[in-house]
Amino acid sequence: MKKAIWLSYDLGVKGDYEGLFAWLDDLEAKECGDSLAFFNYEIDDSEDLVEKIKKDITKNVSLTKRDRIYIIFRSAEKKLKGKFIFGKRKSAPWTGYGTKATETDEDY
Repeated sequence: MKKAIWLSYDLGVKGDYEGLFAWLDDLEAKECGDSLAFFNYEIDDSEDLVEKIKKDITKNVSLTKRDRIYIIFRSAEKKLKGKFIFGKRKSAPWTGYGTKATETDEDY
């Protein structure tokens, strides 16, 4: 069966983009903006989707500890899920730009 996958990547300036792009090209992935791709991924019902993609990327792309890859997919329960398969979340560049008031510890 085929599963729809969105993949977001951040490999820094020295990342193995050639390896990642070759892998995405082989999957006939569609470009969806900066560092975002969409593709259909073939998987059996008995396989773990996240682990299979992780192994496939590890086999085709040279990654460092700073590289980040995040996937979004529909789970078996039909819920949208997202997961970092490499790296982890970091502070958002838009933090602090909003209009939400911050609480202060002041005595009046």
